[in-house]
Amino acid sequence: MTTTTSIYEKLKAKLDRVVPDFELRHKAEIAEEILRLKEERNAVILAHNYMEPALFYSVPDYVGDSLELSRKAAAAEQDVIVFCGVRFMAETAKILSPDKTVLLPAERAGCSLAASITAEDVRKLKAQFPGVPVVTYVNTYADVKAECDICCTSSNAAAVVESLGTDTVIFLPDEYLAKNTAKETGKHIIFPTRMPPEQFDASLDYQLVGWHGRCEVHEQFTVEDIENARRQFPDVLVLAHPECSPEVVEASDYSGSTTAMVQYVKQHKADKYLILTECAMGDNIAAENPDKEMLRMCSIRCPHMNEITLEDTRDALLHNRYVIDVPEDVRERAFRSVKRMIEINAKD
Repeated sequence: MTTTTSIYEKLKAKLDRVVPDFELRHKAEIAEEILRLKEERNAVILAHNYMEPALFYSVPDYVGDSLELSRKAAAAEQDVIVFCGVRFMAETAKILSPDKTVLLPAERAGCSLAASITAEDVRKLKAQFPGVPVVTYVNTYADVKAECDICCTSSNAAAVVESLGTDTVIFLPDEYLAKNTAKETGKHIIFPTRMPPEQFDASLDYQLVGWHGRCEVHEQFTVEDIENARRQFPDVLVLAHPECSPEVVEASDYSGSTTAMVQYVKQHKADKYLILTECAMGDNIAAENPDKEMLRMCSIRCPHMNEITLEDTRDALLHNRYVIDVPEDVRERAFRSVKRMIEINAKD
């Protein structure tokens, strides 16, 4: 049986340089409660890479990025899925496992990017570009997924676009991911919602149609951040998430999904890294690589991911909250889009 002491010792070994000792002792007590409740409820806990370190390294059965956790949700055999992430991720789990109870530990764990577009917005774009396939980033809500042809993640966006084999694609809703994907696939991009109506001609040969959504974390990183880091630490390797601006991605040494960045640090021998993404992930990578230094020069915490705590995770299991439901007609249509995304990556 896992005890508070054994959990504390595990966290201490991993997080001694990251989390204060008194906090580790407190978190270990809560983690023991969660592991007991997880057993009683026949639950599986999925945690995104952006979770706080004490949670990330104590109670999840699986950790990873959106794509990896989507796979785990689809294959879950337990009765209950506790998703330590944000609402659109928990909705994706429900889309893939409709017979399971899906719990989101924090009721207000939303997403600025997911909130940037609605199902009605997608329907209007489809009417504007009839017959053009729609790729929707997985960082969207279920009703938006239901309006698209296929979903993608930051790790497979280019592969998804190229899999369609069409000259023109609508790519929603992240402006920067769309621009970075356009560059990677050699397509030129427009944003019709920013054009005056008299200048817009839907008959022109646009190859990628984008939207104006942005992640409130990744849009804050700048080229100046990178230049400042390199002035002080000339040997630093800079890693940027594809939700950062194309200028930031271009100035970085590497750009990839959260899981890809984790693997990059593991596989490279540099002493210093600057991780341009949600700052809790920098702490988690630092804990996994004690011989390497993660610079804290650009750390920005996602207020939505920050809603999820060990205490909330315990209470979710204890009080069966907050239950995620997706209307069946929406779920069925969204399921096709998400399933196609998973199948694309399975072929790689």
